[in-house]
Amino acid sequence: MKRKLMIAAMVVLLFLTGVAVWYAAPIDFVDLQPDEVKEIVIFNGNTGRAAHITEKAQLAHILQNFNAVKLKRSEFVSSGSGFNLRVTIYLTDGNEADGWNNFIVNSENRIRKDPFSYTVVSGKLDYDALERLTEQIS
Repeated sequence: MKRKLMIAAMVVLLFLTGVAVWYAAPIDFVDLQPDEVKEIVIFNGNTGRAAHITEKAQLAHILQNFNAVKLKRSEFVSSGSGFNLRVTIYLTDGNEADGWNNFIVNSENRIRKDPFSYTVVSGKLDYDALERLTEQIS
């Protein structure tokens, strides 16, 4: 009986260690090349304005910035909270990109993709440039 209890405790400890490592490990943000992307839509939750980015140089700049960022999960979040910038990426086949899509950029070092909030641990999001794109709408 003692042996079974010890094995069960070790399994639980191993599982909890695995979850802790998974939660704390840095992850890549986006891994897309400009020729894979048709459009990036940035919606400003503060102003209600949206920018539809289709110009290749702008797409390349945004994707280069996103590709250089590594994130770390920082906390659980509820999906009902507000946001600054919501980003949606459309591929050349017209579908939304898998994985990192419909995410929220709240600052140069804070991203939300439910059910987690993420902190930038490597690189830096060009938040000001993304926000300016939504302000260029007349």
